[in-house]
Amino acid sequence: MNNFATLSNDAKYTAFKFNNQTIRFATSSKLERYTKIVNWDNGYLVVMAKYKNIPEQEEYIDITHILNNLYFNAQEFLSNIKEVRIENER
Repeated sequence: MNNFATLSNDAKYTAFKFNNQTIRFATSSKLERYTKIVNWDNGYLVVMAKYKNIPEQEEYIDITHILNNLYFNAQEFLSNIKEVRIENER
C-alpha cells in the first residue's frame, strides 16, 4: 500500500488517485496541467496550475468535500495519505 496519492488532469477532468480508487471531478477545459503541489493538509490541497493564455496560478482543491458528496467516509479514505504527487510530472 502506497502512502501517497496522485493528482492529474485530462481534458475537462481532474483525477485524484489513491491505491485502487480514482476520484474524478470536473475542472476547466482551459486547465493545461498541475505544475506543483504546494501543500497537502489531510483533504485540502493547494496546487499551482497552468491554464491556457494566463500565467501559472495558485488553486485550492477540497478533496474532503468531494468525497463527502460521493458518500465516501472521507476521514477513513484520507487517513493513510501522507503526500500528494503530480502524476506524470514533467
